[in-house]
Formats: sequence, C-alpha cells, structure tokens
Amino acid sequence: MNRKLLITIHMYLAAFFAPAVLLVAISGGLYLAGVKGNVEQETIYRSSETMIYKKSPTLQADIAGLLVKAGAESYSFEYIKVKGATLYTRPTSSDHYIIKLNGSDVEVIHARPNLQSRMIELHKGHGPSIFKIFQKAFAIGLIFIMLSGLWLGISSSRLRRSTLLTTATGAVIFVLLLI
Repeated sequence: MNRKLLITIHMYLAAFFAPAVLLVAISGGLYLAGVKGNVEQETIYRSSETMIYKKSPTLQADIAGLLVKAGAESYSFEYIKVKGATLYTRPTSSDHYIIKLNGSDVEVIHARPNLQSRMIELHKGHGPSIFKIFQKAFAIGLIFIMLSGLWLGISSSRLRRSTLLTTATGAVIFVLLLI
C-alpha cells in the first residue's frame, strides 16, 4: 500500500469514527468527573401472584408476558440480563424495565435514563445489537487509525524522531500509571 493511499484511508476512517470517539471521550470523562447520569425509576406493577423463574428456558417470553400485564405491551427488548434477583431488559441505553424478584413478589420498574446515563450505557456496550456491531467495527477502525498514524510518523524521516519520542513518552507514562 503506498503512502498516499494509507494517508487517505487513515483520514477517512478518523473522520468517520470521530463521533464515536467523542461519545467515548465525553461520556467517560464526565463519568470519571463524577457526572454519572440519572435513571428515573417508577414502579408500574407489583404482584405476589405472578411467578418468574430466572432460570426458565422461556424467560424471554415470560418477561414479555409480565410486561403486558404491567401495561407495557408495546415495549420490545432484545434480551434479558440476569443479575442476582434482578432482571434487566436490554438495551439499557433507552427506556427499559427492571424486574425485581423478592421471593414470591415480583416488581416491575420502568427506568428512564437521562442523556448522560444513555451515553454511559452505550459506552459500556449495553446498547442495541446493531450498535454493538458498530462498536466492534469502531474498535478495529480505531486500532487501524492508531497503528497507521504511528506507521506514517515513523516512516517519514522528518517526523520519525518526534513520533518515536512522543510514543515512548506516552508508553512510559502509561506503564508508570499502571504500577
């Protein structure tokens, strides 16, 4: 691959994935700064007569039926995340439901995340399946962008020294912070 083509691919991939980089940087930076978002929760159904077994082979259908009973018949979800006695409909990057199992009691909670919470959920990979596919492509693209940028810097006699010095400094700081 010649240098001009590599620069062109590097530039187009960087431009294409810039919104995803911004989402990750903004949501992660805000999270680390203590702005973690908010999820408004409202109990919409409670019953001691409805049984949900979290290890049921028909769990997805059982939850769909429970949501109809709870008045959320138009809601659809991709899968269920089981965490202890709590079940979450996914994706959680948009309005979703939390089902709490307390012995013979079942509680259904409607969860409404705000923008920051939605971004965090996307950042964590809790978005729709199609977005997860995009995130995998983004990861591969970002690796290519970083490696091609590094290669372009190292292969240029004018940029080689500053590229190697900057990369070495970054690597040393990264390793020191890990220790």
